[in-house]
Amino acid sequence: MIDTKNAIEQAVKILKDGGVILYPTDTVWGLGCDATNAVAVERIYKIKKREDNKSLIILVDGEDMLCRYIKEIPQVALQLIEIADQPLTIIYPGAIGLAKNAIAEDNTVGIRIPHHNFCLQIIHRFNRPLISTSANISGEKAPANFINISEYIKSAADWVADPVFEADSTGKPSSIIKLGLGGEVQIIRK
Repeated sequence: MIDTKNAIEQAVKILKDGGVILYPTDTVWGLGCDATNAVAVERIYKIKKREDNKSLIILVDGEDMLCRYIKEIPQVALQLIEIADQPLTIIYPGAIGLAKNAIAEDNTVGIRIPHHNFCLQIIHRFNRPLISTSANISGEKAPANFINISEYIKSAADWVADPVFEADSTGKPSSIIKLGLGGEVQIIRK
């Protein structure tokens, strides 16, 4: 039997030490780190062989945490979060308190509140937002489940979640919506 509490504590220790974790989310498996730690974020870019001008998604555990990292949350965002019936990443203007390399050049950031119990427990216990980017090299297909993750990615992470925790993952990327300062909505990915 898997000890969930122990697994969460291990992940949080790695995150606090500036490490990288490989973990399931409500969409696909993600490479994650402390979204407030620029050195850890840079490591994610290197592992993925990703250009550092391409943004990364950030996960938070709820609206309270979201409010700590976005200057002003448009009311429409809270409505979208409430009615979303599938994983939804919202790109917000006015990012604050995050590593500079986790924020786009226009000061926007894509954030999602995942609907995945294990993932939420890690974020809640860590009490900081997590980078969440698909567990693959940039440009390659995102692996739908653990068995499709390359050995390179698995070995690059400092901690790897047990595959038993992927049960609530959809295996598909989230929808992405971008919000303007006035609440304008632009669909980036359905």
